[in-house]
Formats: sequence, structure tokens, C-alpha cells
Amino acid sequence: MEGRLLARARARQEALRADNRLEEARRRAEIAAAIPEINDIEIRLRRHMTELVGLALGEKGRGADALEEENLALQAKRAALLRAHGYPEDYLAPICTCPLCRDTGWRDERICECLTALYKQEQTRELAPLLRHGDETFDAFRLDYYSPEPQREGQRAPRDQMRTVLAVCRAWAESFGESSPNLLFTGAPGLGKTFLSAAIARVVAEGGAGVAYDTVTGLLGAFEREKFSRDSDEQNEAASRVRQLMSCDLLILDDLGTEMPTVFTQSALYTLLDGRLRAGKKTIISTNLGYEAIAERYGAALASRLRGEYEWLEFLGRDIRALRKERG
Repeated sequence: MEGRLLARARARQEALRADNRLEEARRRAEIAAAIPEINDIEIRLRRHMTELVGLALGEKGRGADALEEENLALQAKRAALLRAHGYPEDYLAPICTCPLCRDTGWRDERICECLTALYKQEQTRELAPLLRHGDETFDAFRLDYYSPEPQREGQRAPRDQMRTVLAVCRAWAESFGESSPNLLFTGAPGLGKTFLSAAIARVVAEGGAGVAYDTVTGLLGAFEREKFSRDSDEQNEAASRVRQLMSCDLLILDDLGTEMPTVFTQSALYTLLDGRLRAGKKTIISTNLGYEAIAERYGAALASRLRGEYEWLEFLGRDIRALRKERG
């Protein structure tokens, strides 16, 4: 797990733990006022615990069996008093958000599922640039912006094509998992590639997977800062971002083809995509380029990777932003 996001996940877990301790203290104060007899029971139980510790250290006193028997009797009396006053029997029990690890974040010497979930939530919080409008859902995707008539002879009508694309994207998001294919969205600007990427991100993130979003320009900038920056803080931050983009369950990479092409950027892009493929991590790429243009711009190796390892979805139609202006 990437350090910066893991630290944020741990901080959130500590905050949950602190809230639980406050609630425990509130309940103890409430019961002490409502049922004073229970306060006496709690004091006696704590004394018994001190005696048990002393016995373990070799001190003389009552036998452990006698203490255990009295403890059970006190606990039964406490439960009966709580029930009699309308409280659950476990009202004074320690509160844990995660019963598996008791809010430690670790279980069987491994990171617990609760901390993993918090980590993925921290990854998803960084989707704000992609979900900036708040309406990026499959139900909000409007097919009426796409013509029911083919643009060229022998080509599917944009509306038919986009109905298929929408169905594929919805099914992909709802069944996201290890067997999901990588996706490549190709088509002219303004046809809904980013919108459907955001709709997918929303569903996959809500399912508990870690999702990250960036433009190709932003991604390559992080690679460059990691490699060339002389500022150690900037370099560490960039390295953290690169690790996140390499390791997240789903990476949505926007605007392939808008960055300045150099030998370094081609190498960095190939390293990222190849590394994610080898790790079994899923990626969605959107681009205005077709296959031939990608091969010419990035070389045969990357183009072949994209053709062989990604399911291509072609977006057809007219620029939706322009159509909105025309319709007022």
C-alpha cells in the first residue's frame, strides 16, 4: 500500500477508535447516574482484575477459581440490572467498529479488511476532478444527443453504437473484478468518454475497489518529478503518486495523445501500462486517436499492447457540448 494514503487511512481509523472511546465513557457516566449499583460492580470487577494480575506475578491471595466464580456472578448481576432498566446487556462492553481486529488494523499478522477498505476510500477521494459535476451516472447518460442516422455509409448509427457502449460500460462496472478486461475508449472529443469513465469509477468505487484518475499529462508529470526533481519533498510526493497509479485496482487514464511526445514519456507510459498488466490491475484509457495514430505516435510495442490487452469501444456522434449550445 502507498504510504501517504495508508497514513491517512490509519488516521481515520484512529479517529474512529477515539470516537468509540468517547462513546464508552459517555455510556459509563450515563449508567453510573442511572444505576449506581452497577458502578459498585465495576469497581469490584476492576479490583478482581488487579488480584488476578497479582496471582500471575506470584502474590498470595484468593485462588483464581474463586475470583473467576465471583466475576461471573458480578457480570450476571450487571446484565440483569441493565435489562431491568431497559438497556442491552452489552451496553457497557468495549465498542469496536471492526470486530475482526478490534480496531487495530491487523488480524493474523496481516492488514485487516477494515483498514484496506479505508485505504481504498482514500484512493477514491482523489476522484474529485473526475466526479466534479456530481451527475456522472449511467442513468444520466443521454442517448438523445446521438443521431439515429448513420454518419457514413456502412457505419452504425451513433445512437445504436452508443447504446451498445453504454450497456458494455454498465455491465463492466457492475461486474468489476479480476476477470474484467481493460478498456480503451476511442473517438472524437466531446462524445462522452470522460462521462462514462466517471460513471464507471463511481460504481466500482462504491463496490469497495480502489480507483484512481489522472490525465496522461498529469501522470507523466509525476514520473518526471520523481526522476528529475531536485526538491526531495516534491520527489517523494511524486513517487507516492506514481506508486498509487501503479497499484490501484482501477486506473482511469484520460486524454492519451494530448501530451508532448518524447522518448521519456513513451518509456514511462509503457512502463506504467505494462506494469499494471503484469500485476493484473485494470485500466481504462480514453483517447481521440485511432489505432494507426497510436502506433505512429507511440511505436509498435505500445500499440500492440493496447490492441491485444484492451477491449476497444468506439464513440460516435457529434460534439455534445456543441449540441447543447445549439439546443440552448
